Amino acid sequence: MNRKHTAKAYKDTISALRSVRPDILLSGDFIVGYPDESEEDFEDTISLVEEIKFGQSYSFKYSARPGTPAADKVGVPDEIAVGRLHRLQALLSKQQKEIQQSMVDRKVDVLFEKLGRETGQLIGKSEYLHAVHVTAPPNLIGEVKPVRIIRSVTNSLAGELIVE
Repeated sequence: MNRKHTAKAYKDTISALRSVRPDILLSGDFIVGYPDESEEDFEDTISLVEEIKFGQSYSFKYSARPGTPAADKVGVPDEIAVGRLHRLQALLSKQQKEIQQSMVDRKVDVLFEKLGRETGQLIGKSEYLHAVHVTAPPNLIGEVKPVRIIRSVTNSLAGELIVE
């Protein structure tokens, strides 16, 4: 896909980051089914994702964008691209769930941003950028407070405010 870096350079950068901050969580954007993507290219992507482990991700099937170098090229057949996307998304989802589950019982700082859907609930972001739902008073919006994560739910975490 015309990237200017290699997988090795990418992995080296992540290794350097993790040597300083072992608990860092990474997010990635992935496109599958782009023109000229071979099965080997896709398997390399799967291997990279398995090695790196992403806490969050966005993944898409390639679609041509007018004016780009690939716009006039033929992409991978749709049924292959869709299959690859589903396989990649299953792996990324599994990793996200495992990482979120590993957050249970941890203390994290949360920046409270807004009211939640339920009465008395606030939603904020942890330092790892996870959405966190907590029962807390609305005057904490805009504040950073310690929270103990009590449960992992789909795409977010539930926590309890730690009273200092």
